[in-house]
Amino acid sequence: MPMSFPGEGDITVRLNDGREFVADLVGSDPDFDLAVLRLRKAGKLPQVSMGDSEDILIGETVIAIGNPFGYSHTVTTGVISALNRSMQTDRGAFGSFIQTDAAINPGNSGGPLLNIRGELLGITTAIQARAEGIGFAIPINKAKYVVDELLSSGHVEPIWFGMFGQDMDQAMCRYFGLEDQYGMLVTDVRKGSPAARAGIRPGDAVLAVNDKRVRNKDDYLSRLFGTTKKERVSFLALSCGEEKPRRITLRPQVLDSATATELVRDRWGFELETRGTKARVAKVVPGSPAAKLGLQPGDVIHQIGNRRLTRGADLLNAFLRNRMQKSVLMRVQRERGLYYVRLTL
Repeated sequence: MPMSFPGEGDITVRLNDGREFVADLVGSDPDFDLAVLRLRKAGKLPQVSMGDSEDILIGETVIAIGNPFGYSHTVTTGVISALNRSMQTDRGAFGSFIQTDAAINPGNSGGPLLNIRGELLGITTAIQARAEGIGFAIPINKAKYVVDELLSSGHVEPIWFGMFGQDMDQAMCRYFGLEDQYGMLVTDVRKGSPAARAGIRPGDAVLAVNDKRVRNKDDYLSRLFGTTKKERVSFLALSCGEEKPRRITLRPQVLDSATATELVRDRWGFELETRGTKARVAKVVPGSPAAKLGLQPGDVIHQIGNRRLTRGADLLNAFLRNRMQKSVLMRVQRERGLYYVRLTL
């Protein structure tokens, strides 16, 4: 189902039988690389049968359909190469992908990954441009959660566990009695957060997430990235010399804008006021990372990481996506000048 964009704000969807429909954008999320479109004046349309991405076997035969290099409705076959794959990109670490060796080239993104019964297992989303036989797809069970949120609110609610951490060095691992160097040391747990309710405390070490060992802080972030509010997350925490499994059940409204504003002020050192579509710096905390960077009241922040700041929830999303990074790239306007600057945390 190729899409074309004949004019600003217009989306045209062309079906395999030649019919074309104008579509409205219901919602999208850049981190998940997914969008929901509603076709105008469309009657009953055929639909693919949904599979279960939890019931996939490595080595299982799969079929990918897409439009590589503009060649419409191209079919390729392969097998499932790996599950729960993480991938490093210029936007950060992303996890929980299906890896396949079915040929996926530029233009395939958004196409279906099917099993031999024609059931949808995933949505192809990314390729490794310098590799051969490596493609990735979003598991369909994950995509269902995202689509439900896009249909209900037009965006995906950011997930807030309420804890911060740092890498474990060799001395820390010896203190905890670990033979290898891995895990993340919990440095702060926000009062009343999901992590606090699950019994995680500062000084604990997070050793595993969803039964997968956590190598370091970045690995922890990649495993949690892509989690939606309908999912449950299990942790293995080491506390007072005892391994304790913890399970966090997420709430629909996990973090409000007031708490986000407080966290940005405490962690990054500035406050924003939003007027229309402009996010203007209202306050800079002396001695903070923002003050050391040179941000000033009146500066307009257009983008943080890969998030453009056009509505209130964008600051929250940007903070949660970059909350434990060592630095954050921002697009800042001062008077008539537009600059890219890096906030070192």
